[in-house]
Amino acid sequence: MESYKILIVEDEKELGQLLHDYFKKEGFETILAFDGEQGLTLFQQHLPVLVLLDIMLPKIDGMELCRIIRNQSTVPVLMMSAKSSDVDKILSLGLGADDYITKPFSPGELVARVKAQIRRYTLLSSPIKPDEWLKFSSLEIDSKGYRVFLKGNQVDLATKEFEILRYLASHPQQVFTREQIFTAVWGQNEYGDINTVTVHIRKIREKIEKNPSKPHFIKTVWGVGYKFDGGS
Repeated sequence: MESYKILIVEDEKELGQLLHDYFKKEGFETILAFDGEQGLTLFQQHLPVLVLLDIMLPKIDGMELCRIIRNQSTVPVLMMSAKSSDVDKILSLGLGADDYITKPFSPGELVARVKAQIRRYTLLSSPIKPDEWLKFSSLEIDSKGYRVFLKGNQVDLATKEFEILRYLASHPQQVFTREQIFTAVWGQNEYGDINTVTVHIRKIREKIEKNPSKPHFIKTVWGVGYKFDGGS
């Protein structure tokens, strides 16, 4: 695999160094930070292709650092935590994290997840073709460029928010369950809570709907799931 630069932010120095050394052996260029403040500085200096981020950090906690990074970049963020709480998973994914793994974890599984996220992210560099645009009344979706325009103005969506919108918009009028959406966007073998689909759709609506409580584009089909109707 091509050498990629990743940032590891972990306050447990022994674990941080272990991850640093492990990923280096796997061919990655690794940068290590031991607190959230240092992590933010190194992120802005080095512009890594992926961030491996612990939730419990001094100075700036992992949740806040994830939010700051997501406001500045679409690079994948993979959260790590000793907590197995579904609340932490949903909050992390809702803030824009791309994946979540609970400690203790297998180094092999972590590397596999990191590689999967990087493969997904590098698709952003694919060339844009005119027929890869989806257009619906006031909404336009640049399928390959990961851009969304509402009445001509660009809307900033997190990576997973965009992928959910693109998936639904590619199948207008078709109803999908949360399980189907989760599998399509996060992948069949990903670990997570399908409730994060609900969180992401709420955030998408807040960004593209005039009235999120009465959505025009993404509609809820009660007892089933969601559908995109083109804003009709």
